[in-house]
Amino acid sequence: MTQIHTPLQDIRCQLGEGPFWNQQNATLYWVDIIGKTAFGWQPASNDLQSWHFDSVISAIVPRQQGGFLVALRDKLAFFNPADETVMPFVAPDGDHRQNRSNEARVDPMGRFWHATMQNNIGPNGEDVAITEHTGTLNRVDVDGTVTRFGENIGISNTLLWSADGTKMFFGDTLANRMDVYDFDMATGDATNPRLFCSVEGYGGMDGSAMDSEGYIWNARYGASCLIRFNPAGEVDRIIDLPVTNPTSCVFGGPDMTTLYITSAAAGTSAERPLEGALLAIETGIVGMPCHAFAG
Repeated sequence: MTQIHTPLQDIRCQLGEGPFWNQQNATLYWVDIIGKTAFGWQPASNDLQSWHFDSVISAIVPRQQGGFLVALRDKLAFFNPADETVMPFVAPDGDHRQNRSNEARVDPMGRFWHATMQNNIGPNGEDVAITEHTGTLNRVDVDGTVTRFGENIGISNTLLWSADGTKMFFGDTLANRMDVYDFDMATGDATNPRLFCSVEGYGGMDGSAMDSEGYIWNARYGASCLIRFNPAGEVDRIIDLPVTNPTSCVFGGPDMTTLYITSAAAGTSAERPLEGALLAIETGIVGMPCHAFAG
């Protein structure tokens, strides 16, 4: 039986998301989208920092030049934690004002991939029904150039790259599918999307992490579990979790074998005390690293 830890007993996120492990300073970063807050936690010292924003925030990733790139509701911005200044960078989905940022990851060459969805969060954090599939998938280069690779997306989730750099994975929760693309690491082009995996009866596909064996660990929103898919897209194992809505995961820790899992408390009952908590599993399997934005 997999042992599940709750390393931060007092942290509960309304919509925890976007975990990022920074190997440079052994720090885990993640966000509470509805709570408009980003966190940075160093497990070795148990030092926890948090930063509040005026907008929903779906991702925070380190920049090679220092500070962070953050994905706010309708734009990307540079964030300086020293004085907490926010400097607008680019709005990759500015032509869809009804959308908000959702999934975001940096590819191994330091390009930022940004995916959106119809905004489903009201001004007071309340749930708003999704009525249209208006999300997009965009690549943002260091100079702010935006290239669009997908449209008509319901809920964007999962962005991963294979170890050899020839494949990219991206999913749409409402379509209940994760696709695999042919990927050109030199140019950053993703082409030829086709089905990688799709399973019924296990909630909604949410964020994922990839291990060094090429297996994908996928959070199943609403189903209280993770599914590990093998490189052929078949179910390898199912790991039960003590939260209703796991949202994403990332490998970290000193040996890159700890899987950190974010979760959401929004819309759940108080009967399960860990709803919205950060969870951790020791997998014994080395995970793929995260990458800083090259800008």
